[in-house]
Amino acid sequence: MRDAPKPFWSPLAAGTALGLALLLTFIVTGHGLGASGFVTRFAAQANDWISPQATASNSYFGPFMAAGSPLLSWITWEVVGVLIGAWLGAKGAGRISVKVERGPRTSSGNRLVYALLGGALVGFGARLARGCTSGLGLSGSATLAVAGFVFLIGFFAAGFAVSMMMRRIWQ
Repeated sequence: MRDAPKPFWSPLAAGTALGLALLLTFIVTGHGLGASGFVTRFAAQANDWISPQATASNSYFGPFMAAGSPLLSWITWEVVGVLIGAWLGAKGAGRISVKVERGPRTSSGNRLVYALLGGALVGFGARLARGCTSGLGLSGSATLAVAGFVFLIGFFAAGFAVSMMMRRIWQ
């Protein structure tokens, strides 16, 4: 085991790698990156396991089930690959540990509540926008879709505003 983890990639190198991964995804699969659709597909499948009749008649989840097993979609394998790749990358860099990153005046419990609330809001926003930062923001902008640029501008503006509010709590 290492004494100190490897340094993070430079933003330029990481951005270039992400751009090349996005390009390769378009070439190989015919569509871009995305992740929030997996959560919807998983929710549809979980509802079907619990109550197949209610899921089939649901106007939101029903079409996912009518199209076949929602978990056999490409997006499931993309998310599985991201999880495996993230674990391998963290393991290779010596950055695997269980801890809660927090500011000196923030308790671990509060930090987890903030993370949960923030994740829920971003997830809700992704469903409203019909795409997440990778699907709508990156893939949409890469195809020069106006919605992709509008989403990114709104996402960064909201992120900046929330970070200014959370900074006071964090420090």
